[in-house]
Amino acid sequence: MARNSWREALSAYTTPASLALLVLGFVAGLPAVLVFSTLSVWLREAGVSRETIGFASWISLAYAFKWVWSPMLDQWRLPWIGFLGKRRSWLVLSQVLIALGLVGMALCNPQEHLTLMIALAVTVAFASATQDIAIDAYRLEIAEDSHQAALAATYMTGYRVAMLLASAGALFLAGLFGSSKLEYSHAAWGFTYVIFALLIVPGLVTSLLISEPKAAAPIPRLPSAFTFNHQLAAIGLLLVMLISVPAMINALIAQAWPRAALYALFITGCLSPAGRNLMLPVGALLRQAWRHEKTNRYEFVNQAVSVIVLVILLVAMTGGFQSYYGGYWPRGTMYLLICIGCLSGAGRILMAPVLTPITDFIIRYRWQALLLLSLIATYRMSDTVMGVMANVFYIDMGFTKEQIASISKIFGLCMTLLGAGAGGLLIVRFGILPILFIGGAASAATNLMFLLLAGMGPSTAMLTVTISCDNFSAGLASTAFVAYLSSLTNLKFSATQYALLSSIMLLLPRLLGGYSGVMVENLTASNALLASLEGFSFIQFPAEKIGYANFFLVTALLGIPTLILIIWQWRLQQLTPPEVELAVEPPRQP
Repeated sequence: MARNSWREALSAYTTPASLALLVLGFVAGLPAVLVFSTLSVWLREAGVSRETIGFASWISLAYAFKWVWSPMLDQWRLPWIGFLGKRRSWLVLSQVLIALGLVGMALCNPQEHLTLMIALAVTVAFASATQDIAIDAYRLEIAEDSHQAALAATYMTGYRVAMLLASAGALFLAGLFGSSKLEYSHAAWGFTYVIFALLIVPGLVTSLLISEPKAAAPIPRLPSAFTFNHQLAAIGLLLVMLISVPAMINALIAQAWPRAALYALFITGCLSPAGRNLMLPVGALLRQAWRHEKTNRYEFVNQAVSVIVLVILLVAMTGGFQSYYGGYWPRGTMYLLICIGCLSGAGRILMAPVLTPITDFIIRYRWQALLLLSLIATYRMSDTVMGVMANVFYIDMGFTKEQIASISKIFGLCMTLLGAGAGGLLIVRFGILPILFIGGAASAATNLMFLLLAGMGPSTAMLTVTISCDNFSAGLASTAFVAYLSSLTNLKFSATQYALLSSIMLLLPRLLGGYSGVMVENLTASNALLASLEGFSFIQFPAEKIGYANFFLVTALLGIPTLILIIWQWRLQQLTPPEVELAVEPPRQP
């Protein structure tokens, strides 16, 4: 990558797209925090255990699996509001769902309705992930690769400001309204979440005012054999069938005859003449797949069936591994047959809306695709796993919500924005991979500062230094990583491929993050490093903090594989001749 002048690097922040990305980044950052770290504090004040809070962090897995339904945003126009355009219509729908979901969460007390609250949080997370898909596609389609780092930094500015409001602002408001660790108040937290639901409105207005990207429009309106309502009804009946058949079998095995009879009625209704008529769109699609007839036209029924088949495949693979590992060979064989069916020629045709963008990525990068995906899957592991317990750690250390808000959030935001801006500037000046390596190394190393903080006690000075380094490195790493992912996508499948890559980035860290509370509770044995650090008079690890210290050490070590992969990829780029590099990494095509 050729180096640009500092003036050219700074001019990338003055493009008209910056304001739109600033506001969209703001509305993207609000729900991401409200269903993650802020929700953890709410649950902790309500008396929910650390283990449950850790498992509740799996709510954010919606962001890791957003690639599953991302093809719908690339290839399908929403009914009724589709006149807004492909990107804007999805933005409006997702933002409305986010606001309604936050209001629903505000009405739930986790001490009494924890399950319902988690269900609403999952809804918000899915709507927020859908919004992220649309925003990322919009960003990719309004600017060239040379400006993506600056747009990423601008987007992150809005995102981090929202994170400040949704974390420090939420903690401040909840405390102001009367909730604390010693005196929990559901009304205080509920009113706080209602306020943040209202903050989605500026993003909704922005989505209505921005122009649809040229690369995303127009979508041809071709005549369809089935109306949207007919296709929607067909998918609904298909889901009823897929749920009722195994549920009836389980009811029969358990000799729960009334329940089995109820599911049998559902199945009978689906197979009745009226049910078969409603399922004609699905039947036509299945016949087409059986005859191995391919099509480039994907309607709602194609998109929905592709997602359903993919989910069945993922569930069957997971169930098969568990069954064979547990010695349940008949059940494992059943799951194996389901996997074979999904991966057959007909199954692949049914999954074509999901598989086509993935196939394009593999064809373009060939064997390097495995290296790229491994790098993406591990890059944010260190700080993401640590972040699950960050707010809980601050509370258990004895910091007040006011200290957390002022140091960890407000001051931390300034450092994050500084790191993001520096990242965008340095990438335009020096290229992506060098800054990607520096950001990854710094993000992992700063976790060791949390280890020292665990031994120093509630020191506001050490917390300030730790937050300064951690948030600056996080901003630098995030900007570099967004620019790196953007450079890998093909604009023909911008929403799908970017969603896939960013989902892979979150999948493994979020899965491990779900066990963060378990790690803190069980990593309670001292080690040589902690013993050597206790040689300093100002560092002592009490028994209740050893779990945190070991947890931060483990999360720091999780960053090492990523650094090795970045060096490998960097080396490959240096060794690749220009003519081969063009073949391996072609320009993103509109």
